[in-house]
Amino acid sequence: MFSKAWFKLGVTILAVGGVIGLLAYGFTRDSRYIQSPLVAKEAPSFTLALFDGGTLTLKDLRGKAVLVNFWASWCVPCRAEARALESAWQKYKDRGVVFLGVNIQDREDDARAFMKEFGITYLNGRDESGKIAIDYGVWGIPETFFLDPQGRITYKHAGELRVPIIVAKLDEALRGIVSAEGKGEYRAVR
Repeated sequence: MFSKAWFKLGVTILAVGGVIGLLAYGFTRDSRYIQSPLVAKEAPSFTLALFDGGTLTLKDLRGKAVLVNFWASWCVPCRAEARALESAWQKYKDRGVVFLGVNIQDREDDARAFMKEFGITYLNGRDESGKIAIDYGVWGIPETFFLDPQGRITYKHAGELRVPIIVAKLDEALRGIVSAEGKGEYRAVR
């Protein structure tokens, strides 16, 4: 009748089928719709080696609103938002706000060329190990986090940012207002 071998085969097929089904479901999920458990909580601390040779620790920025943008030179939406970020930085740099670019999954030469091409003047560094991106739960790029002066994440945006949303969310961060996560328009990254 039923032997142990057939039973083991059936259990194995069910287990493998379950894992494949779970993976298939995961691949259908758009990372822009995955909620971050970090919103309204203290931002994970980190130390970042900056492209200018300095080092920055997130805790050193307490008392200021902070925009943390994860990007890469090869990322099409990152290229599309670069001018908007620099424009907003020029508007806010004297208002107790810090912009911080965190370059991930990129070559240093390409990252430096990107910053030169777009005239990026705000602080930027490389997350060579990927630990900062992991701590922030970054699924895709660009992803941007807005922090209030107490170091709490007030807003997370997945996808390309434009000046009006940057301005609105910085104003909210300066006042400590937490809002829902935002999603940019879908664009392929490669």
